[in-house]
Amino acid sequence: MGRFLRAAVLLLLLGSCGGGNFSAPRDLDNACSIVRERPKYYRAMKATERKWGVPVYVQMATIHQESKFIGDAKTPHKFLLGIIPVGRQSSAYGYSQALDGTWEEYQREQRHRSARRDRIDDATDFMGWYMDQSEKMLGISKFDARGHYLAYHEGRTGYARGTYNSKPWLMVVSQKVADRADLYRVQLAGCGK
Repeated sequence: MGRFLRAAVLLLLLGSCGGGNFSAPRDLDNACSIVRERPKYYRAMKATERKWGVPVYVQMATIHQESKFIGDAKTPHKFLLGIIPVGRQSSAYGYSQALDGTWEEYQREQRHRSARRDRIDDATDFMGWYMDQSEKMLGISKFDARGHYLAYHEGRTGYARGTYNSKPWLMVVSQKVADRADLYRVQLAGCGK
């Protein structure tokens, strides 16, 4: 094998070991397609369902709304005078769009300091933990995608105060999450998952 060919193969191998695949699956409207394309996602969500009791379809609908399954998703930039970037809208990051403080609370409570928001298994475990706490503190059923999305978006304190009631746009979004969860539930049942 020539020196050039060896170098090219080595470079190709090293390149393929680089960062993760943070792109979204091709068909976000089809749960079976997502599961086929990214079996690791399904394994992570099933593990979370077993550990925390949050159904796969609730997790999928929430991740779809939060990040569209993009592992390194960030919130948009804020702009001063409409043109000068001055940071992001929040510290939300990754599949679950967890905020820095909430993520650190999860890492501390679960004794999982190495957990990362851009790893699907950590992100789904975080969501299961958060939704489990929301069920205990707020009485939201783990099957209630709409309620969990509202608590997820507003925080548990905001949810308890009903802050979402003054945000008609958020009520529309939470209903879309519930509708997508129903769609994913039916689709997953149809593809034997």
